[in-house]
Amino acid sequence: MADSFKERIQDINPIYSRFDSLQTLQLNLGNRCNLHCAHCHVGASPSGSRIMGRGIMEKVISFLRKNEGMTLDITGGCPEMNPHFRFLIEGTDGLSIRRMVRSNLTILNEKGMDWLPSFFLRHHLVVIASLPCYLEENVDRQRGKGVFEQSIKALRILNDLGYGDSLELHLVYNPGGAFLPDAQERLESAYKEYLHTEYGIMFNKLYTISNAPIGRFKAYLEEKGAYETYLDLLTTKFNPQTLLHLMCRTMVSVDWQGILYNCDFNQAIGLPIKTTENHILRIDDLESVAKKGCELSLGRHCYCCTAGGGSSCNGALAA
Repeated sequence: MADSFKERIQDINPIYSRFDSLQTLQLNLGNRCNLHCAHCHVGASPSGSRIMGRGIMEKVISFLRKNEGMTLDITGGCPEMNPHFRFLIEGTDGLSIRRMVRSNLTILNEKGMDWLPSFFLRHHLVVIASLPCYLEENVDRQRGKGVFEQSIKALRILNDLGYGDSLELHLVYNPGGAFLPDAQERLESAYKEYLHTEYGIMFNKLYTISNAPIGRFKAYLEEKGAYETYLDLLTTKFNPQTLLHLMCRTMVSVDWQGILYNCDFNQAIGLPIKTTENHILRIDDLESVAKKGCELSLGRHCYCCTAGGGSSCNGALAA
C-alpha cells in the first residue's frame, strides 16, 4: 500500500504541496477522439460527448487578454475535433507566448481535416504528438491497428511544412505496460535514429510520460491484478529531485465545463480545486486560483509524476 503522497512531500519541504505561479493554462477541449486507445486516462473515443463550448473559450480568451506571458496547452481527447477549435486558436492569436496542441497525429488524415497542418503553421502552433513507440507493432497494440502507419504519414506532412526542424514538433512516449519509461535522453536518441533511418522522419524532442494509474490504464491493471503492485513500484521509485519541477505547481487545467484542476490527471478522476469551504472553483475563479501559496489537490496517483526521472506534460523532470 502506497503511503500518503502529500505527507511525504511535505516532510521534505511543505512548499512542494502548494501552488507557486501560473505559467501554463491547460485546456481540455473534451473527450471526443477518432481513436480508442487502451491507455487513455480520459476515456476518449469517437462517441465522446463532453465538448467544451464557445462560452468557456470566450472566458479563457478574456483571461489571457488580461494576463500576459502565459503558455496555452490545448489537449483532449482529440482537441482538433472540438467544433470550436478554429475559434479558440484564432481568438488566442497574440495572447500567449506559446501555444501547444496535443495531437494524436492520425486526425490529420481523417476526411475533412486536411486543413489542419497549414492551420497549425499559419497560427504558429507547437505540435506535441503522441507516438508511444517507434515500432509499428507496439503502437498498434496500444492505439489500434493501422495507427502507426497513419502517424508516419502525418509526421511526413508536418516535416514538409518545416515541423521537426525550424518549427517545434515534439513526440510523446508512454510505456506499453506497468513499468516506467527508460531515460528520456536515451529513448530520444533511439527514436530519432530509427524514425529517420526507416522513414525519413525528423522531430525536435521526445517527452517521456509515465502511465497514471487511472482511467483505462487503471482498469487494465485491475484486470491483471497488478494495480497495487504498480502503485508500489511508483512509490518505491519516488525521486525527490523531481519535486521542484512538478507541473501542478505552475499549471491549472480547465475541463470542458470550465471547472479547474491542478492537472489533467486530477481532471480525469474528478478531483477539482476547491475552496476551504469545499466549493468547486471554475473558470471565473481563475484569478484567485492563480495566487501563490494555494494548497494543491494531491493523491496516490501523483506518485506517477515523481517516480524515476519524473513525468509531466513536458516529459521527464529529473535526469
